[in-house]
Amino acid sequence: MENYIVSARKYRPDTFESVVAQKSLTTTLKNAIHSGKLAHAYLFCGPRGVGKTTCARIFAKTINCTNPTANGEPCNQCESCQSFNQQRSYSIYELDAASNNSVEDIRSLNEQVRIPPQVGKYKVYIIDEVHMLSQAAFNAFLKTLEEPPAHAIFILATTEKHKIIPTILSRCQIYDFSRIEASDIVAHLKGIADKENINCDYEALRIIAQKSDGCMRDALSLFDQMVSFTQGDLTYSKVIESLNVLDYEYYFRLTDFILEKKTPQCLLLFNEILNKGFEGNIFIEGAASHFRDLLVNSDDATAELFEGSSDLRNRYAEQARRCTPKMLFNAIRLCSNCSLNYRTSRNKRLQVELTLIELSQMSDSDSDEGGGRRPKILKPIFNSIIKEATKAPAPQTIQPVAAPDKATQPAEKITTTQQQPYATARSVTQTTTVQATTMQGRPAELRTRAENGGTLGRMFQKSRTVIETGKQCDPPVAKVAQIEQDIPTVATTGSIAITDAMLAQAWTSFALLLPENERALADRMKIMVPKVENSNSFIITVDNQMAADLFAREEKRICEGMSAYLGNSTMKMNIVVNKVVVERHTSDKSKQYAILVEKNPLVEKLRKELNLEVAR
Repeated sequence: MENYIVSARKYRPDTFESVVAQKSLTTTLKNAIHSGKLAHAYLFCGPRGVGKTTCARIFAKTINCTNPTANGEPCNQCESCQSFNQQRSYSIYELDAASNNSVEDIRSLNEQVRIPPQVGKYKVYIIDEVHMLSQAAFNAFLKTLEEPPAHAIFILATTEKHKIIPTILSRCQIYDFSRIEASDIVAHLKGIADKENINCDYEALRIIAQKSDGCMRDALSLFDQMVSFTQGDLTYSKVIESLNVLDYEYYFRLTDFILEKKTPQCLLLFNEILNKGFEGNIFIEGAASHFRDLLVNSDDATAELFEGSSDLRNRYAEQARRCTPKMLFNAIRLCSNCSLNYRTSRNKRLQVELTLIELSQMSDSDSDEGGGRRPKILKPIFNSIIKEATKAPAPQTIQPVAAPDKATQPAEKITTTQQQPYATARSVTQTTTVQATTMQGRPAELRTRAENGGTLGRMFQKSRTVIETGKQCDPPVAKVAQIEQDIPTVATTGSIAITDAMLAQAWTSFALLLPENERALADRMKIMVPKVENSNSFIITVDNQMAADLFAREEKRICEGMSAYLGNSTMKMNIVVNKVVVERHTSDKSKQYAILVEKNPLVEKLRKELNLEVAR
């Protein structure tokens, strides 16, 4: 039985022309050989499996070739090339620094450098994984690397250039190898498949190239694995089954569900993927890549960035036409945020499901500026629940009960037991109960004023009307501004007597409605207690002049906001600075003592009995 050789070794490049995707570097090396301008030390660095050691071997063989071709390639016919191909050359020496990294190994290398080559013009030393050398080995290598014999050339290869000391880097010509593109890997694998008479699909090779992440050696290993699994028939379905890769069909279905706002189907699709053994982060990262491919295919100018067949590109372009760029951009951002938070999340499945819910509601055509923004309020997810709720019996009309004397008895607590549809009834019932309870226990004149004028009174009146008539309310997301538009404003005269309790409630209510960016003002107002001065003004007491200036600037806005609760548009705010608090921080000892005596007169009696004096 013939010995089997893996593709990574069998099809390893032996000429500069056969090196994949490193055209600029191989051209530079060929020109240096052709012109005879060879450096004594080179450093090849870059990711794994991109051709660093391969180019070092080709370079070493070419400079010792006695009959190089016109384009700078080795002839593979002379004694030097034959001995290298048969791995018996004494002019090319390879050292693995990962296992020979001690100072003794480098000293042995320095001794061998003195011996001239037996065949060829140069003696080449290829040191692979040079970053693994110890600090002492690097120091022992410095002098030889800087001034080697004329026949010695060093080629260092590494995947981690940052671990090499600067004194070594400064003595080498540095060549940075780039990661191999997926299209170049697919072309190379296609050529090998043709030579081996292997039937393969383009999409199958593309999956292998993507899985290898720019490493040709990994791609060739995966290729051999798939050939063994499929018995020489590489199809897309067999490759994704063997490599445990999510099919793009899942993501096309997911996007359709998102565009159709089918949240339950999105969650069921995710559950199906979990049952196949995939992790949630793999699914969400794949979704982000899918949205990225849709985004680049939405414009002809960026369509070339998509790596796939023409048929698959047309399918992506067709689905991209149904999406807006803003929607795709925000979908990518949501998936990226989910991927970042996935590892730290304690409930990883819930993290992905919340993202899917947001994605399915983000594509709503009614969203701000044509869709694509994250929803501010999540809409009902499961339509079946809403349909069942709407089948509930019609609400019964509650007959109004004769109200007792408002001047002598507090308002009754208003409640309702009618069944409302899901997603609206609970919010409406809670709002109505809170508003009705707020009015309970209030003075008779306050309730009379609230029912006749002011924003709070109009909201109370409308809530009571809804309960008594059985009419359905607006959705819970309706704003107070809408109520202001629907109900005419009742003119107020400001003749109702305002109590301290009414004033304090209006003050606190206004503070609670302040936005988040004015939290400092709201917190300060919550701890303050305003006092009624007369029928048209009230007093607040502050601790310092800075606070007084702040409320002086906000006086008009605060008074206008409170008038909606008090039904009095003529209220004015007078600001008083607490002199006791100000004087308490004085540096005058006598004033400090006077304040102390004012608080406790026994201090003065004690001073006189002990015959003490106040410090100056």
